Amino acid sequence: MEGSELWTILAWVLFWAVLIGATTLFSLRLLRRASVLAQICLVVVATVAVLVAGMVSAFNAMFISARDLEVMWYILAVASAVAVALSLMLGAGVSRNAARLVVAARRLGRGETLDHAEGRARAPAMTSELAELAKELEASSRSLAESREREAAIETARRELVSWISHDLRTPLASMRAMTEALEDGMASDVPGYYRKIIGQTEQMTAMVNDLLELSKIQAGTLRLRAEPLDLYDLVSDALSDLAPLAAQRGITLDGGGDRECMAVADGPSLARAVRNILLNAIIYSRPDTVVHVSVGRDGMGQNGGNAVVAVQDQCGGIRSEDLPHLFETGWQKDRARGTTEGLQGSYSGAGIGLSMVAGIVKAHGGSVTVDNVDGGCRFALSLPAEAPQPSSFPATSGTSADERAGGAS
Repeated sequence: MEGSELWTILAWVLFWAVLIGATTLFSLRLLRRASVLAQICLVVVATVAVLVAGMVSAFNAMFISARDLEVMWYILAVASAVAVALSLMLGAGVSRNAARLVVAARRLGRGETLDHAEGRARAPAMTSELAELAKELEASSRSLAESREREAAIETARRELVSWISHDLRTPLASMRAMTEALEDGMASDVPGYYRKIIGQTEQMTAMVNDLLELSKIQAGTLRLRAEPLDLYDLVSDALSDLAPLAAQRGITLDGGGDRECMAVADGPSLARAVRNILLNAIIYSRPDTVVHVSVGRDGMGQNGGNAVVAVQDQCGGIRSEDLPHLFETGWQKDRARGTTEGLQGSYSGAGIGLSMVAGIVKAHGGSVTVDNVDGGCRFALSLPAEAPQPSSFPATSGTSADERAGGAS
């Protein structure tokens, strides 16, 4: 073959390739909303067209015999048919898989959970990209299902909490109304005593409202904590001194001990509230003439001697093992009975949200709260990191707990 003939053939091939390629790109742009099957077939047909046009140009330039030209046409026809058939098969498979993903996305939008483990063996094999997309859809489906379950549980807990709070508010309000009507009618024999009871009921309602406000800040993530170095031993000592009269009234002995210098970086007022709630629960639910032991120390793990731990161990009789996993769930109550709160006005709201605040406050500090049954009672441990999370002022995460205990548990 002479050089001029070769350049002529290459020129014709290039011409047809550019012409058919440009036409194909324009057609793909027009068909960009069409199915994948149509686009794949268009690309294959364009490739075959470039091949046929190039071969015809080469045949004409080389002046081959009519017999050879007829044979080449047969070869091109068979090759073109096979190419188009393969493209149809490939496009049909991709279209089926794309349709499956569309159906899966619709099911996901309807809130159904996707699980293709059973039908995956019968389904046509997907490309790696489509298979990865299918896996992501399944993972998203599971995540959404879990989120819906959590949302439903939270909504149920909130409704129950509103119901319980309404009941708890109605009781002191009814008592206050009865006493004020008795005072108004002149039927009260002990007027100063009635006044004291009304003030006590008011203080109890104030404590309940304050607990609700604190819990709402925790669950909304708007509680702001100001971290600063503080001695947990001094913080626990203040709580013991504050609650000592109530413990003595109920025949409970408070025993404090541990490291006299146990430093932590935390928000003093909020952490003091958490420690006080734990200690108050222990006093309320412990049996008379028993000891509530409070200790301060470190867990001995990690840097700087480990996390700081405030532990409160009471003699409440323990918590049933089946109830332990639910103790830190929002609004969970095993027993609606409040028990006696006589003499606790102003210090105990009875709203059943004490441990919710404790869990939220401790989590906001980057710590954790645990509870275990030990020696006829239970032990609450508040673990706090030695260093404050960054930044030093941070929002609290939602606490999820109720402080009602089952079977005499605190």
